[in-house]
Parts: sequence; C-alpha cells; structure tokens
Amino acid sequence: LKALIPVRAGSERVKNKNIKPFAGSSLLEIKINQLLRIDKVDEVCVNSECDEMLEIASKLGATPVKRDPFFATSSVPMNDVYEDFAKNIDADHVLYTNVTSPLVSDKTYIDCIDKYFSLTDHDSLNTVTLLKENLWLDGKPINYDPSSHPRSQDLPDIVYLNFAISIIPRKLMLRHKNIIGQKFFPYILGKIESVDIDDIDDFDLAEVLFLRDKTREV
Repeated sequence: LKALIPVRAGSERVKNKNIKPFAGSSLLEIKINQLLRIDKVDEVCVNSECDEMLEIASKLGATPVKRDPFFATSSVPMNDVYEDFAKNIDADHVLYTNVTSPLVSDKTYIDCIDKYFSLTDHDSLNTVTLLKENLWLDGKPINYDPSSHPRSQDLPDIVYLNFAISIIPRKLMLRHKNIIGQKFFPYILGKIESVDIDDIDDFDLAEVLFLRDKTREV
C-alpha cells in the first residue's frame, strides 16, 4: 500500500494553500509527516507539477513524483487526472488523500486501512460525511415531506464524499479512471474530521481546530 498526496501550485481561492503557513507548519508538511508515521503505509508519494512542493516532499522523506503541468490545470477532467496519477505510481493498492483534510486522525487512517483489507463485498473504500439536513432543489424538498416535518435525526441517511481518504486497487483506478470503485465501502467521518479546506474561512477554521486538539497524533 502506497499513499498518494496530490498537490498543485494553482490554488484559486486560497493562494498557495498547500504550503501557506498553517499551525506553525503547512498543510503539505503536516500530511506528509502524518502518513510517514503510519506503519501500514509502505511509501508516501507526493505528486505535483510544482518543484517547490516536490522539494519539500523529498526533504521530509517522501517520494516526489513530477506531474506533467497539463494535468495540473483546472481545465483537465478529473478522470484523466486520476488515470495519470495511477500511471505514475507503482503500487498494488493506493491510498489517495488530500492535504486539505488536516483533521483526520492517525487512528482513522489505520482503521480505514484495516477495514479496506478486510473487505469482501466492496472493491474500494471512501470516507463520507453523513448529511442530516433538510434539502431542497429547484424549490422542492428532496429528502423529506414538509407536511410531515421529521426531526433531523429521522431524515434519510444521505452521505456525501469528502475525499479525505480513498483506498483502491491501482488496477481499478486505471480501469475506471477514478478513486471511487463501482461498489465502495462508505467509511463515515465525524464533523471535525470531515472539515475540508476549500476557501479562506475553511482554512482559518481548520487551523483553530487543529491547534486546539493537541492529542491528534496518537
């Protein structure tokens, strides 16, 4: 099992998000160091078109993988990007994880790996977040009946992919050009671990939560 950390220089909503100062370090450095602690991970690979980020990876003990700049643009379909990732990592199984999920604990990584290798009826594992909200689309409710308003806990168990952790055989990643299998196991994360940094508000919130929790590295 090899970990794959994808990073690129082009961050549209938070400039230099991956290497911007974060809790005395950076999102990239934190994620590399975390995965290097996980004994069940054989190698940590950082895939990027950015030489600065690849140099950081090398200095910390991760394997730098130079990405063709074409696959670091916003115009390339993600399926093509996933296929390129798979072509450039030599592994039977790939643990794909984003630096923008800094609140995922070591224990969760270990639990996800153990669960993945025990699967019998699923072809991959992806972390998800349970969404217990009253959802509307085009002026109509899509997950409840307003005439019989349910309690939030009684709403359907809808989940969304948070892309914190995806584990999949490399051959399937190549075949489907995706980090999601045809029948993935949904590993549910809590609200804190599900925090994904997309904009500056997310960045600031995640930093506060990260600094608050001094017991994460267990």
